Formats: sequence, C-alpha cells, structure tokens
Amino acid sequence: MTRLCGEARQKPILIVDEAHHLRSDVLEDLRLLTNYAMDSDNRLCLLLVGHPELRRRLGMAVHEALAQRVVVRAHVPGLTREEAGPYLQHLLRLAGTELQLFEPAAQEALFQASGGLLRKMNGLAHRALMAAALAKSKTVTTEHIQAAMAEVA
Repeated sequence: MTRLCGEARQKPILIVDEAHHLRSDVLEDLRLLTNYAMDSDNRLCLLLVGHPELRRRLGMAVHEALAQRVVVRAHVPGLTREEAGPYLQHLLRLAGTELQLFEPAAQEALFQASGGLLRKMNGLAHRALMAAALAKSKTVTTEHIQAAMAEVA
C-alpha cells in the first residue's frame, strides 16, 4: 500500500467498504477527491471495497474518470472445496476448540450451499452450529446445514 500511495504516514487513506452500494453522485464526489491538483500530486489514496457489482458500475461510461484512476484491481474468489474444511477448523480454533464439529458430509453441503463465499459460509456455519446445539447434537450434520439454509432463504 505504501508504494501506491506514497508514504502512508503523510497521505491519508480513505477506505470505503460496501462501495457497490454507493449512489452515482457519491462516486462522482469520490472522483473529485482524487482529482486534487489535476493528478500531478496524489494527496489521497482511495480504497474501494465491494462486491463484483462495483466492478460493473465502475465500467459504466459515467464513471470512466474514476475508473481511470484505479491503480490496482483485485478480486477475492471464494474458497475451493479443499480450502473449506481447513477454514472451518481455523474458525473453530479461534473460537477455542480443536474438535471436529462438522461432519465431512456437512462440510461438503456447506461448501455447496455457500459456493465457497466466506460471508455466506460463515453465516450458514453459525446457524448450523446453533441448529446442532438446539438438537443437542455433538456434531453438525447435513440436516443442520439444511436447517440453516432454510433460515437464510
């Protein structure tokens, strides 16, 4: 980040999360913030974070001036099937347990239901854990994943 924006301690960084929800007039205001001194001096590093919808919106002709100022674009894909299990174990370790709480079939169901998208996987896993706890089950099964999916839908 320091290379993109100069010395980070001297130049502000504005981070806009959920930027895909911004109205067009707000995106235009952000463009104006980055237009200080007619591009001869970068006074502000702007970091837009959002869903793939943000990429589509920046591709619109009305936002071309802002899109031209984008130096780096990154897309964070969902987890692969092989990464989903270790990710769940990592979350469980952070919560303080080494127990294998998700049955392998439940892990697969969770992956398929979430498409590997972290936010979706986290929400479904949380609801499935609650369903398992309510059923007094020691492990999360595919039935608990299905119950979690019904809650989200």
